[in-house]
Amino acid sequence: MYGDVILNRFKNYKLFIFSTIIFFGTSASLSAAPEAVESQLKTEKISSAKEIVLDFQAELLAVMRQGDALGFMGRYSKLKTAINKSHDLTKIARIVVGKEWKNLSAEQRLQLTDVFSQLSISAYAHNFKEYSDESFEYISEDETARGGVIVHTMFVLPNDKDVKFDYMLKKKADEWRIINIIANGVSDLALKRSEYTSLLKRDGFDALIGKIKEKIDNYAKQ
Repeated sequence: MYGDVILNRFKNYKLFIFSTIIFFGTSASLSAAPEAVESQLKTEKISSAKEIVLDFQAELLAVMRQGDALGFMGRYSKLKTAINKSHDLTKIARIVVGKEWKNLSAEQRLQLTDVFSQLSISAYAHNFKEYSDESFEYISEDETARGGVIVHTMFVLPNDKDVKFDYMLKKKADEWRIINIIANGVSDLALKRSEYTSLLKRDGFDALIGKIKEKIDNYAKQ
């Protein structure tokens, strides 16, 4: 997800753009006032989402530090695990084609999710390949009106202007997953949706898949 559109926008910065669960004692929860219990649950929710983002960012930096030694496929392999653990790629794939999702067959949905996942991982592997003392800094987090969490962070660039990254997370089963990344106010998901929906409507499903595969091949070759 730091999709290819966002990545191109910040390519000079080499962008593309932790799971700790807090348990509360049963006796304390039972004896606490309702307001205190609600506060505890809110803290648990936000902390869990925050740790997903921080863990993922740590993985990205680790891959950057080993970028040359790993090569593209090595970076791809490491980031595949990190991205699958932290992102809801199925939900993202559904969102980026919008209402067209309902017109796709079950087989087409699976194919789209698969190639979109490959594209996301390839984009990370291509763009996170060097390290020049970059770092991520946590800023804050907020709950959304629909039960999600937004984690605000900064990508600190020693020789360039820092970039603000906001991660939007939603629950998938019992775990938080990233569904969108906003870089300096620009939504990666919105850009993808605009591009992919128009292509799907204009040229059809096979053309969309072909375009995504072309982008994957380009990332691997560069």
